[in-house]
Amino acid sequence: MLDNLSNRLSSVVKTLRGQARLSEDNIQDALREVRMALLEADVALPVVKQFIADVKTRGMGQEVVGSLTPGQAFIGVVYEELTKLMGAQNDALNLAAVPPAVVLMAGLQGAGKTTTSGKLAKRLKEENKKKVLLVSGDVYRPAAIEQLKTLAAQIDVEWFPSDVTQKPVDIALAALDYARRHFHDVLIVDTAGRLAIDEAMMAEIKAVHAAINPVETLFVVDAMQGQDAVNVARAFSETLPLTGVILTKLDGDSRGGAALSVRQVTGKPIKFIGVGEKLTGLEPFHPDRMASRILGMGDVLSLIEDVQKSVNEQEALQMMKKVKSGKGFDLEDFKAQIGQMKKMGGMGALLDKLPGQLSEMANNQVTDKAVTRIEGIINSMTALERRKPELIKASRKRRIAQGAGVSVQEVNRLLKQFEETQKMMKQFSKGGMMKLMRGMKGMLPGM
Repeated sequence: MLDNLSNRLSSVVKTLRGQARLSEDNIQDALREVRMALLEADVALPVVKQFIADVKTRGMGQEVVGSLTPGQAFIGVVYEELTKLMGAQNDALNLAAVPPAVVLMAGLQGAGKTTTSGKLAKRLKEENKKKVLLVSGDVYRPAAIEQLKTLAAQIDVEWFPSDVTQKPVDIALAALDYARRHFHDVLIVDTAGRLAIDEAMMAEIKAVHAAINPVETLFVVDAMQGQDAVNVARAFSETLPLTGVILTKLDGDSRGGAALSVRQVTGKPIKFIGVGEKLTGLEPFHPDRMASRILGMGDVLSLIEDVQKSVNEQEALQMMKKVKSGKGFDLEDFKAQIGQMKKMGGMGALLDKLPGQLSEMANNQVTDKAVTRIEGIINSMTALERRKPELIKASRKRRIAQGAGVSVQEVNRLLKQFEETQKMMKQFSKGGMMKLMRGMKGMLPGM
């Protein structure tokens, strides 16, 4: 996500070395680079012009303080302006209403409204402890109704039945009445999308909005649409009183322009970003953290939050005891660590939040494919072999390799890596931090 934009902006630092202050001369080339990077990322032209003007005004004549280089001072200005451009701070959902608080989902077909409705319901249920009801008003696509029903079952949230013979307004009103009578905290209404904006679609969603009077009207938009995403968002905001935007598929091959443009163009905050197909893949949008990721500085706060949500405390304590004792850490534990990582979205999601150089280094050496291969090898072992890897000799290695569909060399590599990890654990338990750091040097390439 946003790789090209990140690389271009990070390279700007190199053009501003050895200067005492930021002046018109030494800032001009840097601004040109920033302008090109934003345009290539499909950011709306009026937004680019305004952004460059703001950066230039703030950067001109700024003293380079302390140990900062001019490049670092310039990046500081760009970071603050990027944050301001995307909304300065996270805008949470406003559910302060007499229950049920109604959330209306709007957007074009294929933007991911139905999946996002499921993700949002899961988030509200698990993190906000809300009793949620899901309903689909998409009477033009029977598959959408079935999809929402399936999602509701997966996340254990109640689903209100609807079918293609009904009118969307009638469905929404019936669901609202049901939610009131059964004391639901939140009602999420998924609406029909179209392949393009048309009058009939807009009239229909306006009628639904007027009938149920939602506290939140969220526009779901595909980040991979780039400039089109912004134009569609503008058209919807002129028709409906939107309260926020959810950007989906931000982990795909998107250039990132929508994330930078949509707030400025519509005046509506980005409330969430969708990453991946998993129902856990919905994150609150924090402009400061996104600016940090764009500039290659990582997003450690979000990474910590992911760990806190995904790691089982009891399992973590048991693992800590094993580390402290320096014994008992086996391949079953190794596999459990891989499972925890997968819960957090896999290697790609984790590396995306690491600072630039560290992320690049790890990404070159550790991939989701490599991690899945390791898991496959461990799964091909017996319970006894996982507990006692020293039993795995030539014939066992051949059987494991055949079961996992890999070469014997890869089984050897995993066992060697595991042995190194065990040594590292023992060094850690004895307090040998310097030894531990030296041991870690060889760990990443082994993956």
